[in-house]
Amino acid sequence: MDEQDQPNGAGAPQPDDNVEAVPSRRRMLALGAVGVSAALTIRPAFAQTAVSVMNCQIPVPDVSGAGKYIDARGNLVAAGTKGAFPGSPRPFTGEEVKRAFRGQALPGTTSSQSQAYLEYIRRLRAGQSGFTCFASITMQR
Repeated sequence: MDEQDQPNGAGAPQPDDNVEAVPSRRRMLALGAVGVSAALTIRPAFAQTAVSVMNCQIPVPDVSGAGKYIDARGNLVAAGTKGAFPGSPRPFTGEEVKRAFRGQALPGTTSSQSQAYLEYIRRLRAGQSGFTCFASITMQR
């Protein structure tokens, strides 16, 4: 009896025969569909992250420094200190700060005031209001 004549596929390669299984067309399509759905799920998350980074806010100064002024080096100093600037009446968005780091002045500020505020923002540390926003806009992508 030939191998072809044997019933139930006897003589067909068995798993122990070290023959690589070739995935079926259906299996390949299913794997492709999984990949596409994963990409479609992840991409909106990246877009949402980018939007939230641009809309996050950085108060200058943060709540703990309310009422203090900001000198040219970005340090908090006593109110009324000569050459220092009062805090901003509103927080700046991540987008505004990002543009300011590229050379534009922060909205509603003079050039010197904007530079002092940017120095303050550069000095933000973990735990201060606005630090996470600052870290997000300066992170390498």
